[in-house]
Amino acid sequence: MKTRFFLYARKSTEDEERQVMSIEAQLTELAEFAKRENIEIAETFIESKSAKKPGRKVFNEMMGKVHESKEPIGLIAWHPDRLARNSVDGGQIIYCIDIGKIVSLNFPTFWFEPTPQGLFMLQVAFGQSKYYSDNLSENVKRGIRQKIRRGEWPTLAPFGYVNNPKTRNIEPDPVKSRLVVKTFEEFAHGQHTLESLGRRLSFWGVVGRTGKPFCKAKLQRMLTNKVYLGLIVHNGETYEGGFPAIVSLSVFEAVQKVLKQRARPRKSKRKHNFPFVGLLTCSECGGAITAQFAHGHGGTYRYYRCTKKRGKCSQGYVREDLLADQLKSRLQNIAICGGWAEKMNAQVDVWEKDNARSAQSFAQSFKKKIKETETKLDKLVNAFLDGSIEKETYLLKKDELIKIKTDLSKRESDFGRKGNSWIEPLREWIKTAHRAEKLALSDDFYEIKSLVEKIGTNRRLLAQKAEFEFVRPFDLIPKYRAFCETNTTEGWASVQQNAPEFSKCLIWSG
Repeated sequence: MKTRFFLYARKSTEDEERQVMSIEAQLTELAEFAKRENIEIAETFIESKSAKKPGRKVFNEMMGKVHESKEPIGLIAWHPDRLARNSVDGGQIIYCIDIGKIVSLNFPTFWFEPTPQGLFMLQVAFGQSKYYSDNLSENVKRGIRQKIRRGEWPTLAPFGYVNNPKTRNIEPDPVKSRLVVKTFEEFAHGQHTLESLGRRLSFWGVVGRTGKPFCKAKLQRMLTNKVYLGLIVHNGETYEGGFPAIVSLSVFEAVQKVLKQRARPRKSKRKHNFPFVGLLTCSECGGAITAQFAHGHGGTYRYYRCTKKRGKCSQGYVREDLLADQLKSRLQNIAICGGWAEKMNAQVDVWEKDNARSAQSFAQSFKKKIKETETKLDKLVNAFLDGSIEKETYLLKKDELIKIKTDLSKRESDFGRKGNSWIEPLREWIKTAHRAEKLALSDDFYEIKSLVEKIGTNRRLLAQKAEFEFVRPFDLIPKYRAFCETNTTEGWASVQQNAPEFSKCLIWSG
């Protein structure tokens, strides 16, 4: 009975087989091989899939036809590893040879005969292919683990970062990293749902591959990804990354809190636009302030009032636009104009340079003292080895020098960590105070609420008036602002005397 021959060509799309011949090259070589051997190809099977695991669709289709065929079947492939790299598929081919379904295997690079010796060599070839895959997989995993231990991101950079081929790590993208920070901050302030956040990113030009906004699942993964904290999570274990963080820990945790709250769905299906809900409490009974629509002369208005759920309360309603005017008026008290902000930032730059020079001098002084202590230790050890001093004296003096060196090293480390720690908070304070000036003239109620929550404490509503105290150091601005605006030496001296802890923040505007 004439043997039917099936040709099988496979090329994995995975990186591990990038050196294997392409499918087109395999087909050309196998066609020439079949012509030389006078073999007529009955059917060709082509597949682009890894053979590391069983379950290849085209391979299973071919083996199904092998089992169904009433004629003997022969297979042609470039190498045994094209047919199988796992024990299941390899065993299936050997079993078909045992029962006579496959009577011939032909490879340009491998010799085979359906004899006990040939079957043994075929099993060895399949075993070598499986060993190659398994060993390669382990090498890749080991390489990934080593990269992670060095703090290197092992794969393609996530959104907000970019791969640096020189350092083999990731670094913040100048533009996208700022979008990530803005995304986290706005979501932390409760300004968006996952759906509206996708539209917001789309407005900024950030969309998926199809040009549509990011789906909720992708945004959820993004907002919970610890890579933005400078951390690597691999197989459930967290490692310290060797790349800069994009998002601060406080903002990241605030986002997780919002996500956790949103995970419990509310019964209400309709969300009303009440920006100041959750900002104030009733000064009379301590109840929450809620909002509602009310119809009046000229249309429908939004009003805020006490929920009165804690008992009897005499507090009335306040209209939203009037409440907003009160909050903006309060923001005006801590607002810093653009001119002041520029002068403040210029002075901060000067302080930063002075601080850097002082820190360098201080660090050199510490290094010198540590070096002197190490020299004394070396001399002490040499004296003990030479027998110049007794062991008890040696141990006592050594303990003393070790303590001195440890203390110096710790102080040097603490100074390096805390030396410039006040610079960025100071810049942020100036930025926030200047932002207050802009919002005092704005109608962005959500941004106004966000800023009041940041700079205000004990926020309450009493007699239709919003009241709150400024948190430190914002409470110093109204108190000493008049002194700065007087443009007198006495005024500035009074600021220096009465607010030494924050005199650096109140730069003389003259």
